[in-house]
Amino acid sequence: MTLRPGDIVLEITQLILDDHAEQRRLFAMLDEIDRADTAALTSIWRRLRALLDTHAEAEERFFYPDLLKIGEGAADADSAEDETEDAIEDHNEIRDTGAAVDKEAVGSDAWFAALDACNKANGDHMAEEERQGLADFRRRADQARSHDLAVRFAAFEAENLTGVRPVNKDPDAYIEANS
Repeated sequence: MTLRPGDIVLEITQLILDDHAEQRRLFAMLDEIDRADTAALTSIWRRLRALLDTHAEAEERFFYPDLLKIGEGAADADSAEDETEDAIEDHNEIRDTGAAVDKEAVGSDAWFAALDACNKANGDHMAEEERQGLADFRRRADQARSHDLAVRFAAFEAENLTGVRPVNKDPDAYIEANS
């Protein structure tokens, strides 16, 4: 990538942070909607579920393979492998808790309990990822690498605006295949 003055540079870590902000916003929005307004709850949840699944898949395709190549561990993670293993396990938990939300009657106490479990799993993941993997990548990636990954990440998310089929992955097999 050759940058010229005035070029817009995309950064993969910023795109991930932007998605995290949107996820937090949508979870908060669900808390503010009247429980009887099942049409609104359903619409917002569908959008959030699609974002969660597509975001996780985009990270697994574009971010974590490169982190495994250049990362060394940041904050309380000993290595890029540790950061990645935790993230894949977290993504599986988010997919599973998201599926649990879909099994409950929208607006019911059980639906909100499942939604809270999904929000907790996602919130814990985002906090750890922001502290570890994103910091590790920012410290080690050059601008061209970050820009290239950001373009591919954004294009993937745009192509899959309505979501992807959520598939859990074995963290160890993932690391072995992408190291």
